[in-house]
Amino acid sequence: VQLQASGGGLVQTGGSLRLSCAASGDTLISCTTAWFRQTPGKEREFVAAILRTSSTTYYADSVKGRFTISRHNAKNTLYLQMNNLKSEDTAVYYCAAARRGILLTREADFTSWGQGTQVTVSS
Repeated sequence: VQLQASGGGLVQTGGSLRLSCAASGDTLISCTTAWFRQTPGKEREFVAAILRTSSTTYYADSVKGRFTISRHNAKNTLYLQMNNLKSEDTAVYYCAAARRGILLTREADFTSWGQGTQVTVSS
């Protein structure tokens, strides 16, 4: 599956953004999909995942209660709604997919990646 992430930008602390990840070549409902983020000099960090078919979601503790991952099956698009943004949320955000039906949170588990979209939260 090919992924195209978009929606990043500059936002003030406490603001909101919605990231999108459009898929082609396969259906996202066939995949476990996730969002990761990365800051310079650090490893890619798991943010949220949504399982195929069941749509069960899972979040990193750092974003729980503020971020919501969702999937629009007809549009074959993955979303990440980010509310109450903090400066520590500043990063490049990546969407990822794997044709498996279990919860995946490790970078190495995902076979398809979007190109990344920059999110900058200013105080």
